[in-house]
Amino acid sequence: MSTVAKIPPQYVGLEEAQEIKFPFPGIPTTSDGAGTVVWVETQICQGACAYPITSSTTMGGGFEAAVANGKKNLWGEELVFIEPESEHSAATTCEGFAVSGGRVTNFTSGQGLILMKEVLYTISGKRLPIVFHIGSRAVTSHSLNVHAGHDDVYGVADCGWGVIYGRNAQESGDLALICRRVAEDSDTPFLNVQDGFLTTHTIENVRLPEPEMMKLFVGDPNRRLRNLMDPKIPLMSGVVQNQDSYMKGKIAQRTYYDKVFGAVRHAMDEFFELTGRRYDPVMPYRLDDAEYAIVGSGCMMETAEAAVDWIRENMGVKVGLLHVSLFRPWPSYDIVDALKHMRGISVIERLDIPMQQSNPQLCELKSSFADALSGTPGYPVVERLPKFYGGSAGLGSRDVRAGDFIAVTENMLSDDPRHYFSLGIKHETALVPRIDPDVRSPGSFSMRGHSVGGYGSVTTNKVIATIAGEVFGMDVQAYPKYGSEKKGLPTTYYLTIAKEHIRSHSELENVEFIPLNDVNAFNVGDPLVGLAENGIVFAQSHDTAPAAIWKSVPAWARNRIRDKKARFFALDTVSIAREVASVADLQQRMQGIVLLGVFLKVTPFCEESKISDEDLFRGVEKSLRKYFGKRGERVVQDNLTCVRRGFTEVIEVPSEVMQATAAFDKAEGSLRIIQ
Repeated sequence: MSTVAKIPPQYVGLEEAQEIKFPFPGIPTTSDGAGTVVWVETQICQGACAYPITSSTTMGGGFEAAVANGKKNLWGEELVFIEPESEHSAATTCEGFAVSGGRVTNFTSGQGLILMKEVLYTISGKRLPIVFHIGSRAVTSHSLNVHAGHDDVYGVADCGWGVIYGRNAQESGDLALICRRVAEDSDTPFLNVQDGFLTTHTIENVRLPEPEMMKLFVGDPNRRLRNLMDPKIPLMSGVVQNQDSYMKGKIAQRTYYDKVFGAVRHAMDEFFELTGRRYDPVMPYRLDDAEYAIVGSGCMMETAEAAVDWIRENMGVKVGLLHVSLFRPWPSYDIVDALKHMRGISVIERLDIPMQQSNPQLCELKSSFADALSGTPGYPVVERLPKFYGGSAGLGSRDVRAGDFIAVTENMLSDDPRHYFSLGIKHETALVPRIDPDVRSPGSFSMRGHSVGGYGSVTTNKVIATIAGEVFGMDVQAYPKYGSEKKGLPTTYYLTIAKEHIRSHSELENVEFIPLNDVNAFNVGDPLVGLAENGIVFAQSHDTAPAAIWKSVPAWARNRIRDKKARFFALDTVSIAREVASVADLQQRMQGIVLLGVFLKVTPFCEESKISDEDLFRGVEKSLRKYFGKRGERVVQDNLTCVRRGFTEVIEVPSEVMQATAAFDKAEGSLRIIQ
């Protein structure tokens, strides 16, 4: 058993103290999944070798920026970043770095991971304890897609690497540490997987591991790692072996793999003792009394948690779920033990392999139950098999909603169930939800913005989330609908603010605030869908008179806003950005940041927190520096000016002006005329 993490004397006993339960609770802030990984790896690593590929590019970019800024790791060593000409070369460079005794990492996705496959075998075969971070992405087949899918990871699942899945930004950072610890304890490389864009680029509340904790938990690489190129300890690696020896060497590797699961369990237990954050190879939710279970990996399983609560409360069905955190090594005993009392099990996966017996997790799960039923030693006793169902969902970041999990549950209850199904599309295999409830926690406040790619709205959304989390002390979740084709075209972005952890990772339909940065939004769809009673709408407008602002809104939209008893605001963000921006190419992007000031003015958070304007803008400036500080002081101050002007100059259309057009709007509101 490893002795890397020993709690120093000054921390012993603190876990029993009421005021400090655990010695390292984490540093509270906001970050996306890429950011938490960069935080960890720039502290504990010696170098990274990577080639940029969406959606892992921000991880590599963050590490490279740290190198450019002269950052040193926890042992005072200068970091190294190497960008060769391809992902295959990046993996090979990592191999050389590790062979010479260095602690190294990589960041990749999709085809990049597949291109590395040849090298992944040699890394594991040489027992090099490397950790690669994966923004999991759909692999190009019938078309190109840069969004979330798990087929890249399953495409290399036979390479001898451990595989761990995180559900959110917090888990991505924590599991980066756990993967590193397990890799070095077991001499086995690991993939730390998070969903591309849906986790890598989603801002959430996190607790970053303290530097002291990381130093304690993973240990000094110079003492932990072997230099296979050290002439003082001569040996050969990567040699040619013929019939007399190759098989012996291959089977002998089982000695290492037999240690991996125990190392995972030990590292997760020790991590909990230090931080209070519990991880297990499988993470059950409401399974104790459940009769039916939903199984899967990644962020959609948090949405499933919220759906499970709704199903139990409103349908009376005893359903639970199991998040498979550890895919390699496959936790057979834990899986069977958690699910052996179920009547039905549905496994939902972000891929589809039609010519395989079932999709990968369902195959593994069935095999585990078959071994248990046949009395294989080391398994729980199983006297019957549950019914198994498998589904594909979320491929290419297709939205997965609470209603989909309700449909999955109803399928298990059906007299004529689908044993294979798809979710979220129109297809003969699809389960069609009969209901899609709002599963946000009570008191949640959500925003769905309609903008144009390149207007700076995505960054503004991140800044709003940062302020809500760090200034107002709320839980936040902010993410846009990314796409390479979005620049110059309509796009949407989402934000939820709540008093507890936000579990739903779905696109927002029920919202309290709808900002329309895109003046054409009323003409290309219905941007007001899902607006809450007494909600808020903001629109970009060149007009300053309330009556003229209101007149520019289509009659059908005026009817909807009035019927919802919503408040309506407007401002010319374009003119403000043009007047303030000191750099011409920032004019377009700065119109988005004006919305931050509007948000702070029209939403209830400033009033509820009773924060002064001085303290508010001090927090705003801190957040702006987090995102724009690298561009220089002038850019920070220009953005701050835009926020102040949005806060002080936003115009509300009075109720009497809105009511004045009611008769006309009711007569003309059925017409959808492009203005």
